[in-house]
Amino acid sequence: MTVDKGFAPAKANLSLHVTGMRNDGYHLLDSVVVFADVGDEITATPASELTLQVSGPFAQGVPVDERNLVIRAARALREARGVTAGAALKLVKNLPHAAGLGGGSSDAAATLRVLADLWGVKPLRGAHSVVRALGADVPVCMEAPVPVRMQGVGEVLRPLPALPSCGMILVNPKVEVATPAVFKALIGKVNPPMPDMPSDLTLPQFVEWMGQTRNDLGPPAESIAPEVTAVLARLRRTPGVLFAVMSGSGATCVGITKDMAAARSAARAIQLNEMGWWVVPAAMLGTQGR
Repeated sequence: MTVDKGFAPAKANLSLHVTGMRNDGYHLLDSVVVFADVGDEITATPASELTLQVSGPFAQGVPVDERNLVIRAARALREARGVTAGAALKLVKNLPHAAGLGGGSSDAAATLRVLADLWGVKPLRGAHSVVRALGADVPVCMEAPVPVRMQGVGEVLRPLPALPSCGMILVNPKVEVATPAVFKALIGKVNPPMPDMPSDLTLPQFVEWMGQTRNDLGPPAESIAPEVTAVLARLRRTPGVLFAVMSGSGATCVGITKDMAAARSAARAIQLNEMGWWVVPAAMLGTQGR
């Protein structure tokens, strides 16, 4: 039996500048987006109908109907390409929910890739109106594993200069933070954009450049979930962590280390002190060393 498999990597916003707001209420962003080598998994087998099964450590509470972006992405591709076949989809949910890691959007992007292969149709590009209609983060997740600069409401995507290889630590305090609530709590809607990233940065230069950036959603997220403040403080005082920031609208925070050995060491130290947190070392995809 034909089985197509796909990987839905965690998306991390290493910066997120909110630069304005459109008349329709959508916020304008300027963000460094990278992808990690940890994430969810999608498999698809031929079937007469579209169905979804969910398993994995974070499967509880994940819907298997139209509320799930996986099903909506599958139906969107089928309609866009005139497909009549179905598919039995299985999602292994390894990423926490409402975590600022683009889990649902990355799942949708992986589903679009997997089903295009299974059904033998032309893949949809991130700029396609069908992809954009699925959600603001789906187009950027279609770019994985390439690091990108994301602007506008998520539709303006440009590859970044080659990033130095490094390790990452993803830390979530097992707290869900609703994105709409964070944007609602954001006081300043118009802020300066990111500086342009120079080419050929070494890791120390990259960390120095990241220090000039912000996540404007950090303060409102911390006001809603003080646990985010605790995670950032823990990361910043952990040996080997060169830079730390909240990803997206939270609550996951990201630490940057010089390599995977340092990431694993720092992750162990954090996990020993905070047994209730989700702590994962990861490699950044699409860098000079990956």
